[in-house]
Amino acid sequence: MGEEKKGFFSRLKEGLTKTRDNIVRGIDSVFNGFSAIDEDFYEELEEILIMGDIGVNATNSIIENLRVQVKENHIKQPSECKELLIKSIKEQMRVEETAYEFEHRQSVILVIGVNGVGKTTSVGKLAGILKGQGRKVLLAAADTFRAAAGEQLTEWANRAGVDIIGGSEGSDPASVIFDAVNAAKARNVDVLLCDTAGRLHNKKNLMQELKKINRIIDREFPDAYRENLVVLDGTTGQNALQQARDFGEVADLTGIILTKMDGTAKGGIAVAIQSELHIPVKYIGVGETIEDLQKFDSDQFVNALFDRKAADEEQ
Repeated sequence: MGEEKKGFFSRLKEGLTKTRDNIVRGIDSVFNGFSAIDEDFYEELEEILIMGDIGVNATNSIIENLRVQVKENHIKQPSECKELLIKSIKEQMRVEETAYEFEHRQSVILVIGVNGVGKTTSVGKLAGILKGQGRKVLLAAADTFRAAAGEQLTEWANRAGVDIIGGSEGSDPASVIFDAVNAAKARNVDVLLCDTAGRLHNKKNLMQELKKINRIIDREFPDAYRENLVVLDGTTGQNALQQARDFGEVADLTGIILTKMDGTAKGGIAVAIQSELHIPVKYIGVGETIEDLQKFDSDQFVNALFDRKAADEEQ
């Protein structure tokens, strides 16, 4: 695992280049530009974090925490603050332990998110990852609203070597889920991965649809372990946070998949999401290939952002 992890860490570091230029460069200039830790210093720092999409709430907490640490440790030089700031950002991102229970149990994973965020691609990559772990995976193409979704998912299914249950375009997503759940039981599948339609602009319909899907899974597959993952596009920054809140109203979210982190200067959104929603980011995507979707580790993320070495590179 060490090799793969290390490979991903350097990809993550590379993928966060734009965000690093956006946030870390600014932070460094504050640390180097101020001779004393005063109100101006804190204000400047605060502005950089907020502009870096870390979000107002998370930023306030980070700065508060920093003030306390500076006082307690009698720190006088701005340059000595950097480690404390990094620690403070890591603290802000702590959520209850991120469990991957679905890897070990018979489970149904619903993947939700608006169209265009990389939802279908994430489902395909996840299928590949789980198959690689020796799990028996079945895909359900329940996004029957978007014409290309089914074809796209079929392509991923073929690539990953897993079966797929689909409906014709425009058919009822709930009936696809019904067929998929029963197929999963009949074939004794470990993980049923469902791609669902991503329409948020009409929340009421989406709510009804998800409720119906949930009812079917509860009724047909009561023993299955359940996971609802929302896919968010890192390039959309604060909008991603709002989408997660909106989906949180229609589904009980258990985790987040954060995509397209390699093309954005808004990578700070990962901090905001964990800090404000208290929902763990479970996977992060920094590129096109299956290897570019990996389990998210917030300490590793902050280390990569600040160009620190990975723990396994330090030995």
